Amino acid sequence: MSRPRSAGVRPPTLQTLPEAIVRNTAIAGARTRSRIMAVVKADGYGHGAITVARAAIAAGARWLGTTDIAEASRLRAGGLTAPILTWLNPSGVDAESAAAGRIDVAVGSVDELHALIGQTSPTPVRIHVHVDTGMAREGCPEHEWDALFAGAQQGERQGKVRVVGLMGHLPSADHADPEANAPAVSRTHQARRAAQAAGLDVPLAHLAATSGTLTDPATHFGMVRFGAGLVGIDPSGTTELHGASRLTAPVVHCAAVAAGTPVGYDGAYVTDAPTHLCVLPVGYADGIPREISADAAVEIHGRRRRVVGRVSMDQTVVDTGADAVPLGTIATVFGPSDGATPTIHDWARWAGTIPHAIVTGIGPRVKRTFA
Repeated sequence: MSRPRSAGVRPPTLQTLPEAIVRNTAIAGARTRSRIMAVVKADGYGHGAITVARAAIAAGARWLGTTDIAEASRLRAGGLTAPILTWLNPSGVDAESAAAGRIDVAVGSVDELHALIGQTSPTPVRIHVHVDTGMAREGCPEHEWDALFAGAQQGERQGKVRVVGLMGHLPSADHADPEANAPAVSRTHQARRAAQAAGLDVPLAHLAATSGTLTDPATHFGMVRFGAGLVGIDPSGTTELHGASRLTAPVVHCAAVAAGTPVGYDGAYVTDAPTHLCVLPVGYADGIPREISADAAVEIHGRRRRVVGRVSMDQTVVDTGADAVPLGTIATVFGPSDGATPTIHDWARWAGTIPHAIVTGIGPRVKRTFA
């Protein structure tokens, strides 16, 4: 089914709020003495990587983090000059592109290191040795550390790489429990000692992401990687951050219906009284979760209005009760908390997921703007 259209009606829009990113970065800065890396992977958690990066740098972040060299290169093309680290690089690392773009890369295995050293680049590639500190998901396992560090030291002598950092991950930081983080902290110290014993000078170590940044100074080392927190998400649930986006959609259809009216596919919801139903031109193809609880709602004219029936690919139905809502009226699907407006955390709860999935799931048909 195609989207209903009305002449002169504004399209569904996701607006990024840079001031909120500035405020969230400042909160992180107040929790740590270490430098801050603003992680803007997945297009800045769906908020626009360049916009998020600029706001974070303006607020004091000194590094940027991305998934791969392509993401980092787009930041460079956008005029950002801060150091950038990429640490997933699913398609591998092109040494020449990394060196030319002044882009650091993480190396988490002996094979990755050999593949990098085997390439030709005009200058050494800056690398962060990536060690497994307890997740068994990425990073070099402990029994291969000696081989990795020795290989990196040899690569430095050959002028192929320059080791500038050491990194790991906290497997349980969202629990906000320093005791749960202690094994990863200990492994990071152990890895630094092993690297130094192999003849490497590792000037910068980093372990903590958003939760560790906000809750456990022992995890901070020389830098923290603040990503989800930039856009208002604290996985630890300990800190009130500021929502950094607002998703709106216009009312494109409104009708009065009788009690007993089935709504949407299979009549999954049936009205229990005469009411008005409005249609918003967004659906699961645009990132509105299909499986949501009966509490799901949007804000219209300062009041929460329930989403009813099944979310369709292109449309969502809202019950506005006794109020007939004019076409073109703007509904706020989510935004910064103000009492009536649902937040991304509300939607995550209604959908049984995490807020990261809500903001990164907004589809390309939704217009992007910036406050």
